[in-house]
Amino acid sequence: MLDRRALLAALAALPLAPALAPGARAAEPGVLRIGYQKNGILVVAKQQKIIEKRLEPLGYAVRWVEFSFGPPLLEALSLDGIDLGQTGDAPPIFAQAARSNLVYAAAQEAGGSGAGILLPKGSEIRSLAELRGRRVAFAKASSSHNLTIAALEKAGLSYADIEPVTLAPADAAAAFARGSIDAWTIWDPYFAIAEQGEGVRVLVRATDVTPQNNFFLASRPFAESRAPVLTAVIDALGEVAAWCTQNRGAVAELLSQGTGVPLAATRRAVDRTDYVIGPMTDRVAAEQQRIADRFHALRLIPKPIRIADAVWTPPARNG
Repeated sequence: MLDRRALLAALAALPLAPALAPGARAAEPGVLRIGYQKNGILVVAKQQKIIEKRLEPLGYAVRWVEFSFGPPLLEALSLDGIDLGQTGDAPPIFAQAARSNLVYAAAQEAGGSGAGILLPKGSEIRSLAELRGRRVAFAKASSSHNLTIAALEKAGLSYADIEPVTLAPADAAAAFARGSIDAWTIWDPYFAIAEQGEGVRVLVRATDVTPQNNFFLASRPFAESRAPVLTAVIDALGEVAAWCTQNRGAVAELLSQGTGVPLAATRRAVDRTDYVIGPMTDRVAAEQQRIADRFHALRLIPKPIRIADAVWTPPARNG
């Protein structure tokens, strides 16, 4: 178990990135700009240079831009700072409601299963129902925002029954370590690090609440004008996903080396990740639509949106 000092030191490996990361630049001919976070398939692909190898025959290079969580990544996508990136379920909904010209290029079902609600040392909370009136931290417009609301619904509570504390992951980690919040909804690798803190308890895991799908999002202009490039990237990521499924120990090593997250925490995150990438199915789109409708009903997004309007259809393959 990590004490408070060790927990903060481990979480310090995951710095907060600005809305438009310094590495994000204006579009350049022959350069694919990919936004990524310190976890998951994209980090493995970056370490192995799989996408670079696949795109070389097409005359494309790759520039990698790191973000701390999904909303800033999609802000960069909207501002033409990147062409492609991966996030959880909520960020593209908020982005689409804000008129971001994005498309869903592919899905990683249950890719966000390494998430949950954590309780700090000394907490007396024993059930979701006891979150009533409590300070619950999560990143606004992130998958943890959706997970928090879904968990409240599961307990028969409403969003109005808690005191939402919207903090970026790094800030929430510090607040959690200080004990200044009552609960923290968070995803891996933050979740994997923090759950090993001294006295920390898991109130509920995402797998017991609601599906946590991840998505690969692209700017619509890029998807429409560079469809062969986007198709090649998704194919490459499918190969990476298959390799990850068969080589979890090696995946943990690569992720730990590439992110600085302790190996033990990385192994926990890898062991509970479903590494499967596929197209946007009707089932996945319907689940995403339910989340969008939930956010609109709570007036967290200003207008209803149609997920189907943002689903990319890959070009037909020859043969």
